[in-house]
Amino acid sequence: MVGRDRELGQLTELAASGQSRVAVIAGEPGVGKTRLIQELLATLGSEYTVLVGTAEPGSLSRPYEVLLDAVDGRPGVDEFQLDSLADPDRSPVERLHAGLAIVDDFVGERPAVIVFEDLHWADSESAALFERIADTGGSRLLIGTYRPDEVTSRQPIAALLARLGRRYAVTHLGLERLTESDTAALLTTITGKPVPYRSVVAFHERTGGNPFFLEELMRGHENDSLEVLGEQPLPWSLAEVLRRQVDELQPPVRRIVEAAAVLGHRVPFDLLAAVTGAGEDELIAALRELVVLGVLVEDQEGQDDFHFRHSLVREAISARLLGREQRRLHEAALEALLAAGGSDPAMVALHARAAGRYDEMVAAARKGTALYLSIGSAYQALQLAEMGLEEESDDAELLAGAAQAAWLADLLDDAISYARRWQDRAATRSEQVEALYLLVRLAWDTEEEARMEALTDEVERLIAKLPPGAEQARAMTVVAQSCMLRDQTEVAVSWADRAIALAEEFDLPRVRLAALVEKGAALTERASSSDEGRALLAWVVDEAEKLGEWVLAARTLNHVVQNAGAAEPAEHAEILERMRIDAERAGIESLAVAAYFQGRARIATREGDLAAAITALELGRERDRGYEQRHLRRTCYHAVFLSGLYLEAGELDLADQTIEGLRSSPYATGLIVPGLDFHLACRRGDLAAAQSQLDQVFAALAEQSWRSGSQAHDLISAALFVGLPLPTLDRMGEELLDVHVWDAARTLVEAQLAEAHGEWAKALASYRVAADAPVLGASARGTAHVGAARCALALTDQPREVAVGHVQKAARLLCQWRGWRVAQLEEVRARLGLAAADGATAGVGAALTRRERQVAVLVADGLTNAELARRLFISPKTVAIHVSNILHKLGVSSRTEVADVLG
Repeated sequence: MVGRDRELGQLTELAASGQSRVAVIAGEPGVGKTRLIQELLATLGSEYTVLVGTAEPGSLSRPYEVLLDAVDGRPGVDEFQLDSLADPDRSPVERLHAGLAIVDDFVGERPAVIVFEDLHWADSESAALFERIADTGGSRLLIGTYRPDEVTSRQPIAALLARLGRRYAVTHLGLERLTESDTAALLTTITGKPVPYRSVVAFHERTGGNPFFLEELMRGHENDSLEVLGEQPLPWSLAEVLRRQVDELQPPVRRIVEAAAVLGHRVPFDLLAAVTGAGEDELIAALRELVVLGVLVEDQEGQDDFHFRHSLVREAISARLLGREQRRLHEAALEALLAAGGSDPAMVALHARAAGRYDEMVAAARKGTALYLSIGSAYQALQLAEMGLEEESDDAELLAGAAQAAWLADLLDDAISYARRWQDRAATRSEQVEALYLLVRLAWDTEEEARMEALTDEVERLIAKLPPGAEQARAMTVVAQSCMLRDQTEVAVSWADRAIALAEEFDLPRVRLAALVEKGAALTERASSSDEGRALLAWVVDEAEKLGEWVLAARTLNHVVQNAGAAEPAEHAEILERMRIDAERAGIESLAVAAYFQGRARIATREGDLAAAITALELGRERDRGYEQRHLRRTCYHAVFLSGLYLEAGELDLADQTIEGLRSSPYATGLIVPGLDFHLACRRGDLAAAQSQLDQVFAALAEQSWRSGSQAHDLISAALFVGLPLPTLDRMGEELLDVHVWDAARTLVEAQLAEAHGEWAKALASYRVAADAPVLGASARGTAHVGAARCALALTDQPREVAVGHVQKAARLLCQWRGWRVAQLEEVRARLGLAAADGATAGVGAALTRRERQVAVLVADGLTNAELARRLFISPKTVAIHVSNILHKLGVSSRTEVADVLG
């Protein structure tokens, strides 16, 4: 079962509540209602009694069909009561009481789960029994399932649902189709290996995200190639299931739905009218019938576009038509589209190819590729470009579009292949420069540094041959980007300045903006020039948006987000949302999803909300379809970020799991894994393991060309925690810090080392500077205040109030944090005798963070984890962590006791 964790959690909570509960599950056929029930029943203990009955088509004439199905063949059922249930001479009330008696006798006093499946087919007596069972007490979960599209006002379930809503607190679960990510997870589960994105898209589009259809397509083909399987005809059994939806249609309506099936997934009303020759009234009547039957869906009111509820239905219908019939329909559609003018190039290309008119197909593919790239539909642009390349494999324009679209869609292997072919077939120097520009970026994205250097050298040789002008300026920008990405700051700025000068001389505004991005990004990497770089990037964003250069604008905003410095959280969040909008306009998947959620995590971290930061990264992992592609650089960064937050929170097992996943990443190079392994060993208190890791840490540092203040603070904090000797700490400080590390971060680390040496006055002064540095996040400043309080206590010339003041400031900064930083704060508070008196954390829930107190109040109100997740916009996993911490900190063992403690 995939994609139903939230619903399963809700049902599990209801079953364990110890009370009488009612849940109703709605969803289309095959969406997973029965599978969800099966998963729930598999989690129940042996103390539960389970009754499951299923209504069948035609059961409206068989009273109590669902109950009879549930008890059929079950031992211990009273035969007299069964006879009473079916006795037509008894009154309806007597028979209803007989049904209730059967249920009560079977269940007794035990906790029970009672399921009535397919209530849309249930008889009125079964519906009445379902309602009466809901009235009974005891620890019972009553579940009903139904298909909304098959409910009419004449069926018993319609009145049942209305009455249930008025009389009971019913939990309604609506099962939606699987998302692309869920489809990928299900395919991975079935095949036992990672699934290419193209296959995910193909199967998701083909099945509409219906898990039953997906499993039927895969049945017996688990080890086959997904690319080949995706093009195979439907299995006979599935095709028959789908065709039943239209088999009883009248011939005129069938003729229209067959034409619609050939025309494609989306069918405009006017195009269908032109192809079928149907009059408007006739077509409206036919479409209304098809919509009511659930075969077609109207896209938007007033848009006159329709699509098949399931692509497989369309496929099953069109498969019954002769090839000549299909070609004639495609030919008619193409003529209608060309006559109308201004039609979607994708539709023109599709019908031109099916009609065998390949010149028109290639022309439409070129036009459509450019169009879809301009509106940020990268994958659609790639599909069109590839359609055209099937006929014209050396077309430079199509190769350029395919390369750019594949890069935007994160299909990096495809992007590299197309870009190389584009470079080989470039007809002009301008095309050659653009191909090299993309190839350099792709070499960076796939961490082929040697390839990146070779390409950069090739660009430099080309620059020497080019006359001053647009091509030369653009080529210089390529070199500037390459140097910027490889942390060659001064060289990047030099090349960018040369490109900017040429762009200004020859009036090349777009080239000038691109060069300014590389210069601004390079400047932000150094503390001495970071303000200049951020100001430059902010100006570039405005100009790029004015020109509609959305890729450039999104990239620039990403640099701004990553180097926001001391920006206020609200300003930072505004920049982040702006980046996401521009990335979506450009079709840059990596910035619209992964970078966006990483940005949210950075904002939460800066504000000191650790739970929100972890939640943002977990959500990003769920929604970023590239996360499972281990060849992507960003997945490594994402995992490193998440590992660090787990280590901060003291979630050492989760950190260990995430670090383990990094070992197979080709991007987990240098200090990444050794540094995290060292950090984890320290936090586990394993001194021997930490010492054994040091050689790898120092070796990796020797190869690392840059230094980071946050990296130094994390590793030295961990080393102090585990108790490494002073000479080792000093060496770590020398290796981890250099002149380019930001002053505030370096000052904080120097304060930690001074304190370790017992230099209390020096450490206190440095801690105070760090605590007041706005460039540091709340957690780091809170730790600086804690360190300052410790040093003040160690100095005889410092009054107690100095330490108390620092503790109070630290408490405010760390109120939404947890883990080792909060533990250090509590140690100092205890030394000062403030553990039970300080206003920030005194009284009920003294050890709870602000977020935990918020969760605790909602737990006391009786909300389930799933309801909490929806209310607070966090993941169920994060809720579970909060609840576990709350129970532990309050010293209670159940959720009901939380309410007692809070009063």
